[in-house]
Amino acid sequence: MGLLMGLMIYGAFFYAGGALGFNASGDIARIVFFHVPCAILSSVCYAVGAWFAVVYLFKKYPRRKALEIDAKSGIAMELGFLFCTLGTITGSIFAGMQWNSYWNWDPREISIVIMLLLYASYLVLRAALAGKPEQRAKLAAVYALVALVPAQYLIWAITRIVPSTMHPKNPLFEKESLSLSYKIVLYSSFLAFTLLYMWLSQLRFRAYKVRTRLEGKRG
Repeated sequence: MGLLMGLMIYGAFFYAGGALGFNASGDIARIVFFHVPCAILSSVCYAVGAWFAVVYLFKKYPRRKALEIDAKSGIAMELGFLFCTLGTITGSIFAGMQWNSYWNWDPREISIVIMLLLYASYLVLRAALAGKPEQRAKLAAVYALVALVPAQYLIWAITRIVPSTMHPKNPLFEKESLSLSYKIVLYSSFLAFTLLYMWLSQLRFRAYKVRTRLEGKRG
């Protein structure tokens, strides 16, 4: 994962050239290698968190196993908040360089703010019920499912149905939009960031298990 991420970063700055139609000699287009994977993962993480919420609510497991499933849901949402934040920051940098304004309250920018608020509300809910694991797990799972539809709508639908947004529609998936160098680096970045998410998720879950074990010994 580290090697692939390093190669992707090298490719982003030294292999892929500046793109036509962009400011700063086209160099600002390189941010696509970081912004797009983060934006997509912010949606994927929510879907993963919602999936574990479904498993928690509708499958019966022993208490320890059920709380581990809840922890996996919470971890996915934590990482989703992280990637959503990174997607917002990189998108704002792009807007500032390309349109001379870091924030325009464009429909797409508004949608990402609401997405961040959905994530933040989930994390605040879990933090508020830290001493009540079963109640926290149930309420967090219900929240994740209730907010699933608006969360996915904000990520995938709004740029396709709101004609006034400055956000590009579908340039990444049109054959004429990307040169070979950009395709190689961009698709590598998808894989690199996905592996980063998986590694962070496993690391966070191991930390959860260690903390649970220590709390069990104290009890």
